[in-house]
Amino acid sequence: MKIAIGNDHAGPDYKKAILEMLRSKEYEIYNYGTDTFDSVDYPDFGHPVAKDVSEGKVDFGIVICGSGNGIAMTVNKHQNVRAALCWTKEIAQLARLHNDANIISIPARFTSIPQAVEMVETFLSTAFEGGRHANRVSKIKC
Repeated sequence: MKIAIGNDHAGPDYKKAILEMLRSKEYEIYNYGTDTFDSVDYPDFGHPVAKDVSEGKVDFGIVICGSGNGIAMTVNKHQNVRAALCWTKEIAQLARLHNDANIISIPARFTSIPQAVEMVETFLSTAFEGGRHANRVSKIKC
């Protein structure tokens, strides 16, 4: 599986823990995030993730910022991207199951690192249910 990840200054520790988990599963990773806590602009790190997802270069994306909102808004501007802001593993599971989300957005200031890793694991291991949800998902794109 191919995964793109991007984060701003709120997420280096989160990214590090998530990357450790992803590498243990031998996923191919494209890392667009910052490794420092110096203030940066989240769109600079979200757009490359969204581009990879939109163009099919990767299977899924992971984005991280303080609230998870700004970076989610950024990536959702791209065609074929369905980013879900998640703060529990249950939300992450439903985002995949019912919404066929292909990017998970993590709010670093409102979740713990273990929660974030668990959400990513759940997100990546949950398949889209399809069925009645497929018609709804097909109506998202403008």
